[in-house]
Amino acid sequence: MKATKPTLLIPVENQVRELDPKLLLACIATRRGFPAVIGSHRELDFRIASFPRSIYLCKSFTVRNLKMFRIIHKLGHEIVTWDEEALVHLPPEMYFSRRLSPLTMKYLSHLFAWGEDNAELWRQYPEFPTGLPIHVTGNPRNDMLRPEIRGFYENEVEELRKAYGDFILINTNFNHVNAFFPTQNLFQPVNNPEEEPKFGKAGKGMSREYAEGLRDHKQAIFEKFQQLVPAVEKAFPEYNIIVRPHPTESQEVYNRIAAQCERVRVTNEGNVVPWLMATKALIHNGCTTGVEAYVMGVPAISYRATVNNYYDYGFYRLILSGELGGADGDEQKELLDHHMAAKDGPMACERIIDVLEEIMKGRSELSRPNLPDRFGGWCMANARRLIKRAKAYLPGSHAPPEFHRHRYPGTSLEELSSRLRKFQQILGGEGELGLEPLFHHVFRISA
Repeated sequence: MKATKPTLLIPVENQVRELDPKLLLACIATRRGFPAVIGSHRELDFRIASFPRSIYLCKSFTVRNLKMFRIIHKLGHEIVTWDEEALVHLPPEMYFSRRLSPLTMKYLSHLFAWGEDNAELWRQYPEFPTGLPIHVTGNPRNDMLRPEIRGFYENEVEELRKAYGDFILINTNFNHVNAFFPTQNLFQPVNNPEEEPKFGKAGKGMSREYAEGLRDHKQAIFEKFQQLVPAVEKAFPEYNIIVRPHPTESQEVYNRIAAQCERVRVTNEGNVVPWLMATKALIHNGCTTGVEAYVMGVPAISYRATVNNYYDYGFYRLILSGELGGADGDEQKELLDHHMAAKDGPMACERIIDVLEEIMKGRSELSRPNLPDRFGGWCMANARRLIKRAKAYLPGSHAPPEFHRHRYPGTSLEELSSRLRKFQQILGGEGELGLEPLFHHVFRISA
């Protein structure tokens, strides 16, 4: 049967963090008439000219998105987006310079906010486009924390408990000073200590003064965490210690520490939710996982051996404290409600699809671009793919092939099909969904 609604294109950048919630979104979208294409952000973008006019769901709209947005627009796709980094964010002025761009925002048709705090943050932006709708839907990552969805991870939780027994989870968040590649840090490495370092990828959009202060603060915390890991192992001999680095962090330093310990393991395997379900307690510093732990009632300890309130304030408004045990209280609940929508009632995924249905109400198809624009977009897309593939192998690239494999290692058709069936069982209802490979690490889901 011919689809009456456009395809929803769902690129995934960090597989361990994004794939499961976006697969849930794809499942719900398909069940409501929107066929979905999901897979590696890089590979999906490389093939963007291969798809019919679709709704493209992005996760950011920084100035780095500009070239791709122009291509997407010329090809006739409609762009909707949220900001993956807007739940626990930098102060407004710094957030605006790093995460927003009036050049990219003119290509957007709708925004999805994590909660009211996120929506208010966007409305404060001096160059926010008039008439651009903001929908407070929550984020699909919220849905994975809900009790009715957590059963998706039941088998994985059991496997983790069998493999690691009782364990303490230490989540790190030092990709600004310990990035997978040094050029991705706040500052690039220098050969001469007296040389002023150039901004790295993480520092772009910051003032030098702010970036230098943040680097020094993050480096101090990073060094304390390196001391923390063996200290926790020694203090709790009946527990294993799992160190889970940020998806874009280098694991080298943690592997060196683990090699000198007996019960320390380093892994970035899978989504963090089953790890939180299986752990006895979480230790972190300014990490979104602290918020996720609070939502799930998991004991969370914010380790602050070094403190800088100027930098910590932006991260700690949502990092809640209390005695060991799930944090609780009206003040905490009110604060979280302001930041994170869809903790109950319709799921964030359902609310997002509601918006897509409103977008298509009264429209039989997306707007058709003129032939010169379509041809120009096709040429730009294919030229971009060839240039990107070539540049990835050049010395000094901030995103060489091994980084893309680290960020999106991929999954088999069988594994993805199994995960899709789990979601269908949890959601209930009749009707099977089909899953087929389209390109490398890119799949189509259809009724």
